[in-house]
Amino acid sequence: MADNGRVPSDVHPQLRRIARFAPRALVTPRTLSLMRALSRLQGRRDPDDVEVLTLTSGVGVRLYRPANAMGPGPALLWIHGGGYVVGRAVQDDLLCRRFARALGATVASVEYRLAPEHPYPAPLEDCYSALTWLAQLPAVDRARVAIAGGSAGGGLAAALALLARDRGDVPVAAQLLVYPMLDDRSADRSELDNDGYRLWNRSSNQFGWDAYLGDADRNVAVPARREDLSGLPPAWIGVGTLDLFHDEDLSYGARLEAAGVPCEVHVVHGAFHGFDAVAAKAEVSQSFFNSQCAFLQNAFAPDPAESH
Repeated sequence: MADNGRVPSDVHPQLRRIARFAPRALVTPRTLSLMRALSRLQGRRDPDDVEVLTLTSGVGVRLYRPANAMGPGPALLWIHGGGYVVGRAVQDDLLCRRFARALGATVASVEYRLAPEHPYPAPLEDCYSALTWLAQLPAVDRARVAIAGGSAGGGLAAALALLARDRGDVPVAAQLLVYPMLDDRSADRSELDNDGYRLWNRSSNQFGWDAYLGDADRNVAVPARREDLSGLPPAWIGVGTLDLFHDEDLSYGARLEAAGVPCEVHVVHGAFHGFDAVAAKAEVSQSFFNSQCAFLQNAFAPDPAESH
């Protein structure tokens, strides 16, 4: 739980009030069943503007279409967070609507299977199934499909970018990684026990990774352990300085750049994990979202070379 209202002085001023009440961690082995039960209470009635589909692969998708779309346009595959063990696509309905509206893009949010019942590679293959389906929609320009996700969803987005590169079926235009969960080795770093962390701490990180990875080859399953990052789509990585994933995210961004992959890194001073979800109306959260949209709008812009 939060530390009896005590908040470190380096928390962003716009986030200090909510940080007093935000727990250090939401997901633990003890709270897993409770968090899943609470998650099931969301979205009992689907809004009229959301199409809830089941693909032939069995994967669930929530589809958000832009208003007044003319011809094939850009698309975004969104992958929800939850430490690989909790969460549902419905939790990001508002966010996906915002993306569809701001970008004029078709947005699909994937209902991937959760660990530990379905460890790697099942969640990743679900995301790949949704990606290939999305790229084939008549309303989608196959050359302008981006992938995105937050937290564990950001980790899956990074892994999906690698998988799409290796299989060569879908030319991903960009990868948007929102405080992504990229490196299982962070769970071993005792110095990451920080009083400023909220919503996700080192013990939660250990639990999430162990559940997701099972007996998988970690050098293949974990994006940060992959040696070859060349040939990946341009990336945007956003993270706060009080986020457990700060160091691993900046390290991954630097490695992308070293591999010749353009990478924009957006660091928010004093922001904790998931700050934009729990303080969506704060100016710092709005700026964070606007940076994501600007990156995607640039990625979706037609290539001038192709018009000649």
